Amino acid sequence: MLVNVSYNNKEITQKIDEEVGKPFPLRERWAMGGIGSPKLFITASSVEIRNLLILDNNLDSCNVELRPKGIIVRFRSLLETFALVIPYYKLTLYKGDMAVYSIYRDHHFIKVRSDTKAVQKFFKKLMGLKADNTPTQIDDL
Repeated sequence: MLVNVSYNNKEITQKIDEEVGKPFPLRERWAMGGIGSPKLFITASSVEIRNLLILDNNLDSCNVELRPKGIIVRFRSLLETFALVIPYYKLTLYKGDMAVYSIYRDHHFIKVRSDTKAVQKFFKKLMGLKADNTPTQIDDL
């Protein structure tokens, strides 16, 4: 689900919370060592996201927020903030050659550089959370 989250809209916030859960409480954030990624530089993306990113001349970057049932990838275009909301069961991660991570949900994708140890550590944490929270059987849904 790709949505504009620039404005405080209760309906969009409710949809996001239903799909990936409410944000972690402060105590859990401390225990996890943080829930946000470092600044990630986008190297490639799907057509719909690319059309948003090319509207301005800024460097294409995003960040990832961890949620109990999924992740939110946020990026800016012009003066708007967009979010790609991905529940763990629809999340597909690939680590490609040349230090690039690919984040997929259905037909949307974003590829980011992983040139620092902090980025690699974050994606390792993300893969662990995905493994813990992905249902293993149909009955688990």
